[in-house]
This record gives sequence, C-alpha cells and structure tokens, in this order.
Amino acid sequence: MNLIQWLNNETSIIVNSLNSMNKSSMYVKETIGEEGKKSIHNILYNLRCALFFNVQNKDKLEAEKFKTSTISNLNMCALELNNLILKISGESELDDEKNSYMYKEQRANKIVIELMKKLPHICKVLQKDIEAAYKGDPAATTFEEIFLSYPSLEATSIHRIAHELYKMDVPIIPRVMSEYAHQSTGIDIHPGAKIGESFFIDHGTGVVIGETCIIGNRVKLYQGVTLGAKSFSADPKGTLIKNVKRHPNIEDDVVVYAGATILGGDTTIGKNSVIGGNVWLTHSVPPHSKVYNTKNSAMIKEEASFSLNL
Repeated sequence: MNLIQWLNNETSIIVNSLNSMNKSSMYVKETIGEEGKKSIHNILYNLRCALFFNVQNKDKLEAEKFKTSTISNLNMCALELNNLILKISGESELDDEKNSYMYKEQRANKIVIELMKKLPHICKVLQKDIEAAYKGDPAATTFEEIFLSYPSLEATSIHRIAHELYKMDVPIIPRVMSEYAHQSTGIDIHPGAKIGESFFIDHGTGVVIGETCIIGNRVKLYQGVTLGAKSFSADPKGTLIKNVKRHPNIEDDVVVYAGATILGGDTTIGKNSVIGGNVWLTHSVPPHSKVYNTKNSAMIKEEASFSLNL
C-alpha cells in the first residue's frame, strides 16, 4: 500500500481516535486556543504602546493622530480581552446564576474595566522601574534605550499587567502573558508574584520568580537568580497541594547577585541585605546582612616565562 492509499484509509480513523481522547481527557471545553494566544500577544503589544505613549509618538505634529490611534487600540484591546475572558468562563457546580451568560458577561466587563482603570497606576510604577534601571546600570544612557532594549523592562511591564488579571482570578490568560515574556526575554515571573516599586533585573537571562514570592521596593536582581520553592507538599493521594506559600520574601533594598538560589515560603531576606553570587539559601537572613560563599575561591596560575636561545 502506498502513502496516498494509506492516508485515504487511515487518517480519518486516527483523527477520530485523537478526538475521542481529547473529549475524555482533562482538557476543559472552555479554552482560548492557539488563536487566543496570538490575541493575547497583540493585546500586550497595544497595552504597552499605550503605557509608553511618548516612546511611540516621536512626531510632535502627529500627536493628536497618535492619541486617536491609541484610544482606538485600547478599545479594541478591551473588547478582545473581554471575549477571551468569556471563552474561558467555566461552569460553576454550586451556583446556577453564575452559569448564566449574563453573569459571565457582567464579570468579564468588570474585569476589563478594572484593568483599564489600573493602566495609569501601572504606568507610574513602570516609570519608577525605568528610573531604577537607569540608576542601577552604568551602561544605560537614556530612558528610551531601557524601554526599547532592556529585557527587564519588557518582562516587568508584562508582569504588572498579568498580575492585575491574576488578582481578579482570571484563569489561563495571565499565565499565557507571563510565558510570552519568558519566551521573549528568558525571565520567568509567575503572574502571582507580588513585586514592589523600582524593581530592576540586570541582564535578566535565567531569572525565575515563583508564584507566591513577595518582593519589596528597590530590589535588584542579576541574571540566573532563582526565587523558588524548597519542596512541594502533597496530599495522601499524592496530589500536590496548591495555594500555599512556597516562595521567599525579599524585603526592601535587597541586591541578589548572579546565580543565587533562594528557596522556601518561610525564607525572608531582610531589608538592605546583599546576597552574593551562586549562594544557596533555604533559611532567613536578618536585615543588613551580606551573604557569600567562602569555601571555593578562584586560583590564578601564571605560566613561567622562558626564552629560547638559538
């Protein structure tokens, strides 16, 4: 049997099997799909353009045109986000009223309105993040350079949008947003993480910040830092227990250098502390501490000089 004959005979059987498996699996009926992911990426782009309007609008003569365009884009974002939230509104087992389309539509409307109202606040906080990057990196020359090229600002701006949706119990969408930032920047911030003002990640690649992490103001992280969980508790059936504090607290004015790993929901790094590179911490550190490794040190060996006489 050649390939064409086989495909004509067997493809429909395979598709039916796959369809049956999907229907009987754990996947929910309400999903945004791959097109929904693309829609979320588009929403993020337009929201970030609105947050940094002056970066997008470089022609003073066209200011009114850009303003009109931004209003139009924000309105489209709001409607698109509203539709996505409606798509993932699951069924309530206990309340028939919450299963009605009217209730779901009202809830989606409320979520989108709250996010839109939060945009000025998000912008204000992000401006402080940009200032922290400018003050914290001697290589930074302008604020615009930071907005256009720094992975920290891209990841943080997306996080601050996703976090607002996370706080309103929106499923799926905040995580898709955070993973988009992760793919783009190499910085993995769970949308549930609480991050204070004037936050800066220098270089950024490989940074991981867990869901229940709480970070204070004026905190600076370097590449490869992990703020993670020490372990995962399970119930008697072996299922992981969710919604418990698993990740550390980082208080104000802390600096964590490259490659450091800080684990555990009961671990707190006190304010004004410095955590050195490649440090492994699973316990709390008091304020004004300096933590660094002492066992291993770099060895420098100079090659002996010699001359060759001919």
